Order: sequence, then structure tokens, then C-alpha cells
Amino acid sequence: MSACVAIIPARGGSKGIPRKNLARVGGVPLLARAVRAAREARGIELVVVSTDDDEIAAVAAASGARVVRRPGELAGDEASSEAALLHALAALEADGIEPGTVAFVQATSPFIDTDALGEAVRLIGDGELDSVFSAVPTYGFVWTRNADGTYSGLGHDAAHRPRRQDREPHHLETGAFYVFDAAGFRAAGHRFFGRIGVVEVPEQTAIEIDAPEELERARAIAPLVDRPEPIDVDAVVTDFDGVHTDDSVLVRSDGLESVSVSRSDGMGVKLLRAAGIRLLILSTETNEVVAARARKLRVDVRHGVEDKAAVLRSWAEEAGVDLARVAYLGNDVNDLGCLASVGWPVVVPEAHPAARAAARVVLTRTGGRGAVRELAERVLAARAATPVASPSAATSHVFHQERTDP
Repeated sequence: MSACVAIIPARGGSKGIPRKNLARVGGVPLLARAVRAAREARGIELVVVSTDDDEIAAVAAASGARVVRRPGELAGDEASSEAALLHALAALEADGIEPGTVAFVQATSPFIDTDALGEAVRLIGDGELDSVFSAVPTYGFVWTRNADGTYSGLGHDAAHRPRRQDREPHHLETGAFYVFDAAGFRAAGHRFFGRIGVVEVPEQTAIEIDAPEELERARAIAPLVDRPEPIDVDAVVTDFDGVHTDDSVLVRSDGLESVSVSRSDGMGVKLLRAAGIRLLILSTETNEVVAARARKLRVDVRHGVEDKAAVLRSWAEEAGVDLARVAYLGNDVNDLGCLASVGWPVVVPEAHPAARAAARVVLTRTGGRGAVRELAERVLAARAATPVASPSAATSHVFHQERTDP
């Protein structure tokens, strides 16, 4: 099999969705998702990002890709993807890298099937085909509009409507990837040439983001499509209300407040501490109950905070922790800044829709009922720690806040 290089064109400009290649789906920038998929696919030996943008270049490098800086004339709206690919190949050849196979991967497809991509690489590398692209089979009847405003069947006889099981499907490009022989591509100057084939991918992955509504749809289905990942982090930061609690509070007539928390969560925190994971509770509420729980857990706390994201960044800098290796667990819109700042934005299942859309992980246990424990177990599992059995049911402990005189 010939060596394969994946090339991901990712320019900085975008009219439909500003900074589209850096938009997050499942809590991860689209570009980073594409780099990860290409790195995980069988047969791809090097992942390259072609860009004109400094921020995109930084995200690409942090994700493990090699960066090729392309000139401005190849980064405008009129520049073709083929031109960017040829430029990247020339840059690689100047460094002594001459791949036999090229995988053109698009960051605007957030759910790239890595097994299908690997199969496409194999088909080209083994010489079975010259050009392969991702596609979904469709049995739909397509119609085209005529000059007089009427419509005619495209690719089918309108007078003959065979059953689905009696006809072969058409195939619709998903735009996720195109894999082809490098020499043939240089000669043709186009991604489709020679013996062309398709690799079918699951229909639920066939989303290509060009419009805001497509981005929102991708964010909505990400928790259903993305495979669980090991949460490998150095620090865990959590909100309090709705995370350590079920977001409810009991208020007596004399002003005394109480909340319910999970002993199971407390054990999760203890296990994280024992594993050397840095911990912080971060809350907008000025509430002694937050401080009391933090003292009980022996966890650093910042409460009464207006700009949670700024405090998080400051804390991480003081602690010497890379935000890319921080998991933040939240539940509401005041957590959005923090969720966007860390490498692992995590939410409880009942989180506000905007918070869920920003999350890389949506937990299965609810706030105050084992959510923190679930996150702790996934962090510890990523560190290959000794598995800890989950309790069958989370017990609770009640913390009280003394009344504050008006």
C-alpha cells in the first residue's frame, strides 16, 4: 500500500458562518474533529492542515497536524479546494514527502466515519480504484425544474415507480472525504478521475455544515453520534447549583436554606484528589452552603463570581494547568464561557439546551444524583486507575446555610 497523507483545507474566511472551521460541535472545534478522525483512520500516516489563518494553524498544531501556510490568493471565496490541495502537495514535496495516496478531508463534516475513511485509503493504496468518495445510498425520486416551470423526473421514469426493494439506489456525496491516487490527481487536476468508487457511510453522519441551521443540527445530534472518549485531564472544575445539587433549594420561613448533595459525588471527589487531579468549585452564588460543601470535600472554591470564565482562566494559570486538559462540568447559560474555554466541556443531562450544544460530553446521571461521580469515574478510567464500582443508588446529605440578617 502506498503512503497516504490526509490534507484538510481550512481557510480563515467564511461568509455563511464566521470562523466556521473553529465552530464547536460536541464541544470540539470542527477542525480538531477532522484532524482527530484523520489521525485515527487506518493507513493515514500524516495529517496536514492547509490554512492562511494563525488561530486555525494553532488549533491544527495542537491537534497533532502539520501546518502548511497557504498564500492569500488561495484562501479567497473563489479559490478551489483542488488548488489548495496541489499547493499543499508541492509544499510537502519540497520537504521530501511524496505520498502515493491523498485523503482530502473536510472539516465542515463533523461526523467523519474513520472506518470508512480507512477503507477508502485501502482501496486506493491497493490499486483497486483511482478515486473514492464518501456517500450515502438514497432511494429518493429526484425531480428537476424545466425552463417552463414544470418538473421532470431526473434519473427515473415518472410513469414507472418500482418498489424500493426492486431498484438499485443512487449515491449522494456527503462531502466528508475524497481519497485518490496522488499522481492521477496531479495529472487530472481534479478529485474525480479514472476508476471512481464510493464508500458508504451511515446516514446520520452525513451532515455538511454550510449554514447556521446545519451547525445547530450537528450540535443537537452530537451526543447521539459521537463515540464515548476517555476523559484524560489534569483538572476538574465544576459549577455547584445543578451539578453538586439538583438545582433546588429548601427555604424556611426564617430564611434558613438547605440543599441536597450526593455522598456518591463526595466519594468521586475524594478519588480524584487521591489521583492527583486538581479540583475547583466555581459558582456565581454568594452562598455559605457552597463554601461549606467545598470545605467538606477539601476542594478549592470560588463563589460569588460574576465572570466565571475569567476566574477559571486565572485559576488555571496560577495552578499551571493547561485549559485544554481541564474538564468543566456545568448546567446552564452562565457556564457557557467556561465550557468554551476548556478542552473537555461536560454537562448534566438536564442542562440548558445552549449548554448541551456546547458540551463535548453529556453525562447520564443528573445533578445532585451522581453526575460528579460519573465524571470522576471517567477521568480515573482514562488514567487507567483501578476501577471503582458505582453504588446502586446515591445517598444524600443535607447542608444548611444559616440565615443572614437583612
